[in-house]
Amino acid sequence: MAQSLGLLKESASQTAGPYVHIGLLPNFADIKGVYETDLGHSMLNEKTRGKRITICGAIFDGTDTPLRDALIEIWQADSAGLYNSPSELRGAADPNFTGWGRQPTNMENGEFKFETIKPGRVPFKDGRLMAPHISFWIVARGINIGLHTRMYFGDEEQANTEDPLLARIEHKVRVSTLIAPREDNTYRFDIHLQGDKETVFLDI
Repeated sequence: MAQSLGLLKESASQTAGPYVHIGLLPNFADIKGVYETDLGHSMLNEKTRGKRITICGAIFDGTDTPLRDALIEIWQADSAGLYNSPSELRGAADPNFTGWGRQPTNMENGEFKFETIKPGRVPFKDGRLMAPHISFWIVARGINIGLHTRMYFGDEEQANTEDPLLARIEHKVRVSTLIAPREDNTYRFDIHLQGDKETVFLDI
């Protein structure tokens, strides 16, 4: 006779906040002594190779109101297009560049900012080169599962037209939601969760 497995019921899903900053950014949450600096706060040092850039922006809800309690993580290749990862088999990445960063949105105006370097091009799974890009992961209260998207560079027009992922976006008018315009060494990347300007999010 077959034994009953007595399967457990799935627990209710929970959103990421409001306590996400306490666990991931204790210094930002004014909890001292856990880490000297919050993990992911700095991605580079004085020896990091490549062009230094700043990425700034805000995350907006469906009413165009900036989220003041969101958390963003980014990961990217170094200036030579290599990832700081054990799975990187194409060569050795810059040891002075982490390739990963974490920042909160500002409690006053909902802005975030990363100091990083412009990444090199990396191959798609079929070998075609992707345009320089940075991957974003966003969590906040009300978001059950972290959202993934990418930021491409507005001054890489030719590379962007060749990018395999951008080419797969069916509605071409939405490609612009992934392109960050440049002003001097700063790229502005605003993320819209809903509405007419909703950012393209990726199922990965």
